[in-house]
Amino acid sequence: MTLNSDVAALRAGPTYIDPKTGFTLDISGMDITRKDILRMVGPREDHEFPRLESAHLEMKRLEAGDIKNPDENRQVTHFTDRQTYPDSELFQRVRQFADGIRADHEIDAVIVNGIGGSALGPQLLQFAIRGPYWNELSSAVRSGWPRIYFLDNTDAAGVVDVLAAAEPAHTLTVTISKSGATQETRNNLIALEKAYADAGAEFAANAAAITMAGSELDRHAREQNWREIFPMAESIGGRTSVTNIVGHVPAALAGIDFAKFVRAAAYMDKLTRVHDLVGNPAYQLAASWYAAGNGRGDRNMVVVPYSDRLVLLARYLQQLVMESLGKETDLNGRMVNQGLTVYGNKGGTDAHAYIQQLQDGRDDFFITFIEPLADAAGIVMEDPRLTMGDYLHAFKSGLTAALRRKQRKVIDIVINRVDEENLGMLVALYERAVAVYAELIAVNAFNQPGVQAYKKASRQVNDVSRQLQDWMASTGRPPLSGTAAFLAEEAGLAGEAAEVARILAKFAVNHRQINGKTVSRVYRAREWEYSISGE
Repeated sequence: MTLNSDVAALRAGPTYIDPKTGFTLDISGMDITRKDILRMVGPREDHEFPRLESAHLEMKRLEAGDIKNPDENRQVTHFTDRQTYPDSELFQRVRQFADGIRADHEIDAVIVNGIGGSALGPQLLQFAIRGPYWNELSSAVRSGWPRIYFLDNTDAAGVVDVLAAAEPAHTLTVTISKSGATQETRNNLIALEKAYADAGAEFAANAAAITMAGSELDRHAREQNWREIFPMAESIGGRTSVTNIVGHVPAALAGIDFAKFVRAAAYMDKLTRVHDLVGNPAYQLAASWYAAGNGRGDRNMVVVPYSDRLVLLARYLQQLVMESLGKETDLNGRMVNQGLTVYGNKGGTDAHAYIQQLQDGRDDFFITFIEPLADAAGIVMEDPRLTMGDYLHAFKSGLTAALRRKQRKVIDIVINRVDEENLGMLVALYERAVAVYAELIAVNAFNQPGVQAYKKASRQVNDVSRQLQDWMASTGRPPLSGTAAFLAEEAGLAGEAAEVARILAKFAVNHRQINGKTVSRVYRAREWEYSISGE
């Protein structure tokens, strides 16, 4: 590998500049040593895990079509698919669909129903490009594009809140689920279909799906004759889907230039294919993360963009980084408990929040500042020589200097402005860095076994709830009172007393009716006592 292992080049900063776009990455504040570099570019004497040279070869194999998600026997194609997507028939189909919705003056709002990668990427793009008050602008200011809302949980409050703002008869619902069986998304779909029916509005005529062909959602949408169904590739995971159909449909419905976003991501892919450490920004990021956390994630990743419109970036990166890297076992099945914790908000807000601890408290992190140079407006302050943007820049530079004086580890990224191109570059940069880091620590970046574990456990909780309700509905005994442990035993659930207590608490607070019976509770003798009464 033509790896430049000159430590001076990595410590001087800025360490990477793309003159075409102005993108700049400075990892000089990470204090990388020659020992750190040799651990990654030196010989694999222990053969314990692949180093950077091997990681580079694995990235080439990934893009060549090798199976890179062995747990699910899948290729990983988000890097390669976006090279051709803007010129594809599917891209044009999405554009025509969005133009049709814009021309349909009956549609004033869009509800995007998805969770995880099916919501975080589209939300990031919408907020960054259209800003926080898009839905409050008039139709004329929005150039006829609809308002955009997101349902990204299975919380009834989300459904209630969105239906208070979006009238079903004038709202398009876009449901996104790769498998078509994601329970949270399915729950929202059921609630929305009922809400449309209750409002006397036809759901199918105002519904679109993004899912894999043949999925449960695909079959349901076809049976109900939904307005549109878009195919989702099996080889593109949710957390890496924002540059494809998942990100495209919501963006197109807001009039965002998605082609610019995708082409900029593909451009960053070109920059991050370079066979060189100093000349590859993704390799620099992965190497600096590895060095800072001893290859074990011993330091948290703090992400602080100096832009209100990038406030969702840390939340987006939480999923991309933590779901990709937080793994119990490595590729050889050995217990490793790897991960890299991400948190952040925005600057300079954070200077009045947790930056105090970063400055003076535990040295258990590295921080990444992301600064757009262009200001939204040149708002002049008391001193006419200084604008509001000048103050924001000074706060960021001052904080950087203060942290570095304390030998805290700092990464500095500078972009020209917040727009489709620069956001596309940032997304692609982090996608590549995560994939390379995963190779350095030898984990599968593209599966999520822990997610499946919680889903299995949640199904068991629902089974307890069903059994408890069946018992309540069938019992003909007079009203019962007692502790959760007593009622659990009566219901044949003695081993689930703690969960029965949590379920009964929800029934009581929500005044649930179960075959005419209700649950109430009182607190006495330092515990809750429940009463089941009714017919």
